[in-house]
Amino acid sequence: MYKKDFSNRKYFVIGLFVLIVILFVVRLYYLQVVNNKYKLSARNIALRTVTEYPARGRIYDRNNNLLVYNDAVYDLMVIPRQVKKIDTLKFCQLLGITPAIFKKQMKKAKHYSYYKPSIFLKQLSKKDKGPIGELMYEFPGFYFQTRLLRHYPKPIAAHLLGSVGEVNNRDLKKDSYYKQGDYIGKSGIEKFYEKELRGKKGSSIVEVDVHNRVIDKFQGGRFDTLAIPGEDIKLSLDSRLQSFGQKLMRNKIGSIVAIEPATGEILAMITSPSYNPNLLVGRKRSANYVKLLHDSLKPLMNRAVIGTYPPGSTFKLVNALIALQNKVITPNTSFTCQGPDSKPIACSHYHISPLKLEDAIALSCNSYFWKTYKKILNNPHFKNSHEAYADWYKKVSSFGFGHRFKTDIPFERAGNIPSENYFNHLYRGSWNALTIRSLSIGQGEILVTPVQLANLSAILANRGYYITPHFLIHASRSDSLSVKVNKKYNVDVENPNYYKTVIDAMEKVFDNKEGTARFYFMKDITQAGKTGTVQNPHGKDHSIFIAFAPVDHPRIAIAVVVENAGFGSTWAAPIASLMIEKYLTGHIKRKALEKRIEDGDLIHNK
Repeated sequence: MYKKDFSNRKYFVIGLFVLIVILFVVRLYYLQVVNNKYKLSARNIALRTVTEYPARGRIYDRNNNLLVYNDAVYDLMVIPRQVKKIDTLKFCQLLGITPAIFKKQMKKAKHYSYYKPSIFLKQLSKKDKGPIGELMYEFPGFYFQTRLLRHYPKPIAAHLLGSVGEVNNRDLKKDSYYKQGDYIGKSGIEKFYEKELRGKKGSSIVEVDVHNRVIDKFQGGRFDTLAIPGEDIKLSLDSRLQSFGQKLMRNKIGSIVAIEPATGEILAMITSPSYNPNLLVGRKRSANYVKLLHDSLKPLMNRAVIGTYPPGSTFKLVNALIALQNKVITPNTSFTCQGPDSKPIACSHYHISPLKLEDAIALSCNSYFWKTYKKILNNPHFKNSHEAYADWYKKVSSFGFGHRFKTDIPFERAGNIPSENYFNHLYRGSWNALTIRSLSIGQGEILVTPVQLANLSAILANRGYYITPHFLIHASRSDSLSVKVNKKYNVDVENPNYYKTVIDAMEKVFDNKEGTARFYFMKDITQAGKTGTVQNPHGKDHSIFIAFAPVDHPRIAIAVVVENAGFGSTWAAPIASLMIEKYLTGHIKRKALEKRIEDGDLIHNK
């Protein structure tokens, strides 16, 4: 029987094994000598990757005054696996903590990871770091990492600037850029422009000796990446005006919003009560936040954008313009008024009668505007009052009411302009002008925010259009950003003659012998304004005032709301007039008026 000779195959098998061995040797040489990736892992115990946090962008006001900058603090980091036998008592004494806190923090760090660094103690100052800084070699596994926290040189504009805090689980899931222990804009401008302000993190790899001391950068920093600082941004805010407004609103509840009509730039946004933004920085942030949160006066609430109020008599200007546009009245249309005896809506006081539109605005006649509103809804141009109401609703909305501006205004509310469907549902389709007569004088279901009222003032100043209210003027590296918050809108009343009629009447509010703001007339500055006294079912009426100045070349449009303060002429009007004087002249001549407002305490002296 023939047998095959397989003896030559042994050389093939031996050659195959030799080739495999050679391949393994070459691969091993590559991994250990050529490729540093695994070399880094092998030496991980002697190397440390340090995150380089970028400087967060600074924030300036319109006059280049610094509003927000960065201050250095230090996070004490720990890698549990590297923590050997240390003098725990000495460690705690140097840091000013108890052994119980040490155990708690170590447990927390181990729960996060034995191998990855995490924060043991955060936001230590230079003073806190000092006692232990030079003795770190005694505590292997611990090291300091520099961080930058926000600092506010002036205690103003806390709500609109916002705050920065540590990321939570939601932030981590939303954006992979962040790691545990990172900081993020939590509110206001800090949150809206987070991506521009935060910059980009870098990293460096350093060599550490057995005493936990940094020797040098690994391979001369070959694997390091530079941190890219955040962008500086410039806001439209006038810090001088903001500070003055906060002083005027001290011990009062309410808000002030001032806008430059030609640009839509917000010059001031005051909400009161307020707080020092530095309270929400550093290790005491959480404790201070809890105190502010439980304060009965709600200082965390930004009333300028989330406070909603009936506009009261300030809304009469809108109804006047719509009535003129729809040609249901003219500037010479006269109506009679019986003062407090008027029906179905009583007027607040006796005055001349009959009266025309200008005097009706100057004297804030309820009776006149009820009759005007009835004409709007009974307009024969429309099939019925419901169709006329739909047209009225559309025109009112064009003034910026009932919706958000969707710019960089933090957490704004839309307010409310009731729709036709709302009344159809409420009254089962059976309603008319008399049913909803309260809308004629800015009461009832209408709700607006102070920023919307300031925008109404800007529309009047511009004679029929507005630029969306916003804060950003420009960012240092993103010039296109300002375009997104800077849009022009024309309202559905465009005839300049109609605005002239209304503005002439608004001037009479200051210079007419019976004008509701006649006590705040200024010889050198022409002002146009409108008072509002808003009914409040929960207490004393709210005081509201809108104005702009100078009349012919407006530079500031303003709205003031003072809660539970009574007539619009008592508190809101003088505050608005003082703000106008401060912005346009830089100083206050009416010292007695300024002192009366500053000393006025409407919170404790109810």
